[in-house]
Amino acid sequence: MAEYKIVKVPKDGAKITMGANHQLQVPDNPIIPFIEGDGTGRDIWRASVRVFEAAVEKAYKGKKKIHWMEIYAGEKPFKMFNTWLPDETVQAFTEFIVGIKGPLTTPIGGGFRSLNVSLRILLDLYVCQRPVRYFNGVPSPVKHPEYVDMVIFRENTEDIYTGIEFPNGTEENKKIKSFLKENFPKEYAKIRFPNTAGIALKPVSVEGTERLVRAAIKWALANKRKNINLVHKGNIMKYTEGAFKDWGYALAKREFRNETVSERESWILGNKEQNPNMSVEDNAKGIDPGFEMMSPDQQNDIKKEVEEALKLWPTHGDGKWKKKLLIKDSIADVTFQFSLIRPRDYDVIATMNLNGDYLSDALAAQVGGIGIAPGANINYDSGHAVFEATHGTAPKYADLDKVNPGSVILSGEMMFRYMGWGEAADLIIKGIEGAVNNKTVTYDFERLMPGAKLVSCSGFGDAIIANM
Repeated sequence: MAEYKIVKVPKDGAKITMGANHQLQVPDNPIIPFIEGDGTGRDIWRASVRVFEAAVEKAYKGKKKIHWMEIYAGEKPFKMFNTWLPDETVQAFTEFIVGIKGPLTTPIGGGFRSLNVSLRILLDLYVCQRPVRYFNGVPSPVKHPEYVDMVIFRENTEDIYTGIEFPNGTEENKKIKSFLKENFPKEYAKIRFPNTAGIALKPVSVEGTERLVRAAIKWALANKRKNINLVHKGNIMKYTEGAFKDWGYALAKREFRNETVSERESWILGNKEQNPNMSVEDNAKGIDPGFEMMSPDQQNDIKKEVEEALKLWPTHGDGKWKKKLLIKDSIADVTFQFSLIRPRDYDVIATMNLNGDYLSDALAAQVGGIGIAPGANINYDSGHAVFEATHGTAPKYADLDKVNPGSVILSGEMMFRYMGWGEAADLIIKGIEGAVNNKTVTYDFERLMPGAKLVSCSGFGDAIIANM
């Protein structure tokens, strides 16, 4: 075990480890690092930890117990140790594998762009996983929030969020523009106002795409989900977002051929099932209405696609494809529209960093808002995972015992499920469902629920425990 000077390691706990088969090895007395968070994080953590301990006790009758280990990030260590992110925090998350955190303040005046982003990058937590589901009775702005049951896999380390930016007026900005002007004059000419434009880079890689999509497919198969939607803006950004889509499809075909079927393959196989004598060309016309207006080379490409799909007949034909995991894609703006009006069409969503950020909060708004939206940042290769509140610190409510602790509590539910402690996770869900159904809720829900009983942050924790 590494040495710690400011962190106190529980003596009676044991480390979670990663086995040779890439499976977490979770002892009955795991040490779980936690960051209570800034602002309202203090109130939220006090309520949440009581819910976690009650669920574990009720589920396992003393046979299992969490040994909590406080680590530091944000305002608290800045005041205590004059640093926003002590080295020991990253060290502890690395060594103990699984942890949980509350909301953190972004430092003002430089240093860190964001503590959350810094932790994700330092630990290479390449998946931001955000489940979005409805609890009966929670106020919602849509007619059928009960139709919403999605899990977002957001790529966490690439895209615009890498922070490679060159502010207007700086020497770095001038160098980038000069480089573009000299070496890529056509591209430079596309900058509408080059003299005042800030410049940013948008890296999207094969490796980053494949590990994100691989994790999403494995999770979807393990949890018996019905489809994965690759969300992108590839109609405009063909070589970043469009490449993400293409690489995602290629990965699914190469590594999960027997378990998956693409949407276009399902059309081709379905056409053949409806008309066993259908020719390849007629099948091609069926999946591409503009087939007859295509060039001969384009038509040949579609016919080759049909022929390749029909080779799947032994494993996917005669309706067998209907039991496979469906891989499809959609343009980002279309996804925003249809996730509102046709949410049952979406199940698991795999997307890049910026799209995932927007989508996560937009979908959460349908089922009660980010106050009860859980999240996790995970490296599915190393096993490292940090479960976290998805909302901000709300400093004006700090220490008032007022806000909804649901985001951290449901993040803990995700954590228990990730650890294989499904019984404790189920009790947390049962407790929240019971509290909400009884209309015993915090102010954010109470003001929108006629006849509701207003309780504090800690009181909502009590209600969840009472309903387990």
